[in-house]
Amino acid sequence: MSETIKLKKGFNINLAGTAEQKIGENIRTEVFAIKPTDFLGMTRPKLSVAEGDNVKAGSPILYDKLSPEIFYTSPVSGEIIEIRRGAKRKILEIKILADKEIEFVDFKKHSVSEVNSLGSSEASTLMQQSGVWPNIIQRPYGIVANPSDKPKSIFISTFDTHPLAPDYGFTLKGQEQYFQLGINVLKKFTEGSVHVNVNSDSEVSKVFTNTEGATINKISGPHPAGNAGVQIHHIDPIGKGDVVWTVNPFGVVQIGKLFLEGKYDASKILAVTGSEVKNPQYFKTYQGANVKKFLENNLSQDHVRVISGNVLTGEKIEKEGFLGYYDNQITVIPEGDYQEMLGWIKPSGRLSIHRAFGLFSFLSPKKEHVLDSNTRGEERAFVVTGIFEKVTPMDVLPTQLIKAIMAEDYEDMEGLGIYEVIEEDLALCEFVDVSKHNIQEILRTGINLIKES
Repeated sequence: MSETIKLKKGFNINLAGTAEQKIGENIRTEVFAIKPTDFLGMTRPKLSVAEGDNVKAGSPILYDKLSPEIFYTSPVSGEIIEIRRGAKRKILEIKILADKEIEFVDFKKHSVSEVNSLGSSEASTLMQQSGVWPNIIQRPYGIVANPSDKPKSIFISTFDTHPLAPDYGFTLKGQEQYFQLGINVLKKFTEGSVHVNVNSDSEVSKVFTNTEGATINKISGPHPAGNAGVQIHHIDPIGKGDVVWTVNPFGVVQIGKLFLEGKYDASKILAVTGSEVKNPQYFKTYQGANVKKFLENNLSQDHVRVISGNVLTGEKIEKEGFLGYYDNQITVIPEGDYQEMLGWIKPSGRLSIHRAFGLFSFLSPKKEHVLDSNTRGEERAFVVTGIFEKVTPMDVLPTQLIKAIMAEDYEDMEGLGIYEVIEEDLALCEFVDVSKHNIQEILRTGINLIKES
């Protein structure tokens, strides 16, 4: 049964630099990369290629030794030009020089009726071999799903409330057939519901509203209302021993294309956003793209921080870095490597949930702000203010949970809801934390402790 959920807790970070809804001129990116660090839970990555090898889009590049049946495949065709390693020969990036014309590995094409008659085992095998399986993320833990698990439900959030997030209705316009077919495939893996959650605060694209065979729920409220974890908590909560899968809309479309067209299509529409971007807009590219050409002659200054993803959960990269596997946006903000004398004590128009620090920002709540990466302070003793609870729309006690993780208290971690959250669900706590702790890093430490226990 469909549900309508209205959330009040949370906080919208209104930043300058929203992407205009138009596709920029075609920019040909020459180098792409796969980064094993994008895939949480991958502990022992192993290569399927060597430098100098030629690959097609959909060719296996690497796998996890603990899950060798799941292939992580090339987004484009071309030559493996570099395998970059870090300390202890850790694999950091596999770089691919792309062909001018993309060639694809040929997988079996299916008609809609053939897809509907497929068994889950056959569908799962094709998804694992082609490279689309990593789109499926397991809760708890926020890791690539185990194909042998039977999730009690599957969640797809069709809207993103992170700062400057792309509009899925725009980026997936005209993809209704693929989205529907992706839903049909995902339904094979659960006896529960496939939940397609839409934003009731704005107009919803027909890509999602016309979906059949899924439960369409309406969600409203400030960020993190668009997070799948928040939606799971209010619709089908996770208990110890439960497994729920999540897939983002791009992943659903990619699954649909695989079955209908018989190819691993990693093409996507990327949002280039942020206050330091001259012309924030969308561009066509592929997963793992080098971001250099999207930023050339498009920055208002050179001293910037480039982020693959959004400012809350994204990864800092260089100006010649690569787009993360799960990211659909690049964000560019001013670098904040400076000191400000007593800056924390002066009321200003700076965006803040704390009225004492951002007094005048409350007078214009819809104003778009320019924020840099300066944290305005270093980590200090944990101050309990109660502010975490105001930005977490879940029946979870984030302050106590973080303290339990820091104390490595396994029993309290479980009792306080660690199975229900991953980094993005508590990212706002890090933004509002006056103690300047790396909340997301602490949470991941706790998740790993529980997972390995």
